[in-house]
Amino acid sequence: QVQLVESGGGLVQAGGSLRLSCAASGRTVSTYAMAWFRQAPGKEREFVVAIVWSGSTAYADSVKGRFTVSRDNAKNTLYLQMNSLKPEDTALYYCAASQRVSYLSRRRDEYPYWGQGTQVTVSS
Repeated sequence: QVQLVESGGGLVQAGGSLRLSCAASGRTVSTYAMAWFRQAPGKEREFVVAIVWSGSTAYADSVKGRFTVSRDNAKNTLYLQMNSLKPEDTALYYCAASQRVSYLSRRRDEYPYWGQGTQVTVSS
């Protein structure tokens, strides 16, 4: 089993930056597909970005050019650098991992492992 723990969320003004971390334990996730999703109040959980073992990435259009995903395999950790934050980025951000897919999946049901989430609030 893989355990995922997110951190780094908080309250920031519009235009500011935050860096989220997702620490994995239980297994080495260097060959896993990993992703960030987010869920705003009253809305469905939505895809933000995915990264696979090769370093290839896929971003949602809403965050492209502002968010950057990276992974440190030595630390078994996934990161999300978020710049130029907007109030509409306010959400609970979740880290997800999958050993079953080797491509850049945007589907929630293809990620069996999830963290508890970290709250990001962007004030206007």
